[in-house]
Amino acid sequence: MPTYVLKNANLLDLRRGELIDGMDVVVADGRIAEMGHGLKTPAAAQATLDLRGLTLMPGLIDCHVHVMASHVNLGVTARMPNALGVIRALPILKGMLQRGFTTVRDAGGADWALAQAAETGLIEAPRIFPSGKALSQTGGHGDFRARSDQLESCACSFRIASISRVVDGVDDVRRAARDELTKGATQIKVMASGGVASPNDPVGNTGYSMDELRAIVDEATAWQTYVMAHAYTPRAIRRAVEAGVRTIEHGNLVDEATAELLKASNVFVVPTLITYDMLSSEGPGLGLPQESIAKIDDVRLVGREAIALLHRVGVRMGYGSDLLGESHTHQSEELRVRAEIVGNLEALRSATTVAADILQRTGELGVLQQGALADMLVVRGNPLKDINVLVEHGQGIAAVIQEGRFARNDLGQAVP
Repeated sequence: MPTYVLKNANLLDLRRGELIDGMDVVVADGRIAEMGHGLKTPAAAQATLDLRGLTLMPGLIDCHVHVMASHVNLGVTARMPNALGVIRALPILKGMLQRGFTTVRDAGGADWALAQAAETGLIEAPRIFPSGKALSQTGGHGDFRARSDQLESCACSFRIASISRVVDGVDDVRRAARDELTKGATQIKVMASGGVASPNDPVGNTGYSMDELRAIVDEATAWQTYVMAHAYTPRAIRRAVEAGVRTIEHGNLVDEATAELLKASNVFVVPTLITYDMLSSEGPGLGLPQESIAKIDDVRLVGREAIALLHRVGVRMGYGSDLLGESHTHQSEELRVRAEIVGNLEALRSATTVAADILQRTGELGVLQQGALADMLVVRGNPLKDINVLVEHGQGIAAVIQEGRFARNDLGQAVP
């Protein structure tokens, strides 16, 4: 791996919430080796880049993506041939990295093999924390079978582009969780309520019995990891928290009492507002089924109020986009939505320091400090003052550095 020095950068410290002028950063072996003012260039350095007038900040982390969701109709992806499913995911992954997302947590679909392809540089992609297949009960948010008088066995477990698998009963959900963990899932995703993109379950439904939820959490805990739960309503959220999940995904219909429970239980929430905006405006034209379109406003119109409530109560929120199909290009726009509600600093923290805490990689991802992985963005402008420098499809980003390697370089300077 290359050794080089970034000189004279305006370094964005998101823990302190300030910009530090004139900082030098030494990168070696994919990590930040040294930081400070006026550092001496190491003898082993292969290059020195002058970042005067530019901002250096941590790479972004998206805690809720579906990289295999290359079509807005998840039922279509669930039936897609395996080779086609992978090929269609590749430009989605490359686009995420080019927008400055150096790490993503996949909430259903991506597997260990795809994560390995990213880690070894075989594909252009963010670092992937895969959930494997999300677990869904029959008729739950991950069951994309059409209504029928006789439901055939779901083949979703075997299709690589399917985001979920249908499994019921305490013993079988234990086996399914163990199966996903053995295959390389870094956390387990469970559908704990109804949802928008699935055909048959109203948003207000709950998913799984308490015994099933606890069994899934038990298996994740045994593997020294955690469960992330798709949940919208106060009842679904409370059941998931009681079962021991670590992160709530979406949470649009949360009330104050449930927000207080989340805070007291140290449970994170990962809202995903931009996907509802895009499903509402673009979904019908991209093939979103009518039964899903009818459910969008149930969660879209209250989502901003939920974030404001969670912020006021003090619940820690990670960054999530949850986009599908062609709408993946709007991934960065969640930053603008968040900033309008909680301010630029908290929006940025949701995609860096808080996101790293969710991934259990505190101090290694989402920060610029000695010993951290050298995931960095070089930005034209100050995101603390203007969040738009990170939006607009990453047009304000001059370079993307992932584990010390330049994945994008618009600096006009040679890089190692």
